[in-house]
Amino acid sequence: QVPLVESGGGFVQPGGSLRLSCSASGLISDYYAIGWFRQAPGKEREGVSCINNSGGTIFYADFVKGRFTISRDNAKNTVYLQMSSLKPEDTAIYYCAARDLYASDLCSTFGMDYWGNGTLVTVSS
Repeated sequence: QVPLVESGGGFVQPGGSLRLSCSASGLISDYYAIGWFRQAPGKEREGVSCINNSGGTIFYADFVKGRFTISRDNAKNTVYLQMSSLKPEDTAIYYCAARDLYASDLCSTFGMDYWGNGTLVTVSS
């Protein structure tokens, strides 16, 4: 059973908005951290935004600060990424990922234990 399933990707024009959802098969509160990563064609996967289990620590990559917002609904075992003011350079496959244990680097690509299959976001006019 895939532990994390993303949805909400699609095609949007520059300046538009999308909301991604990550549904977990288990309790998201069991993970130390959960968040969003992306991989554009020809580029390495990078951390976008992550949140720890208490919600008290949130990471945003500089390139999304002020435009994207991460949130979690423990009752629904779902994490969201609200994306606004989208740019063509935001085009990528967006992945949800989670880690079990504490790490000082909340949103390190190399430290995540579980990954979803990704959802494609295309920003183009």
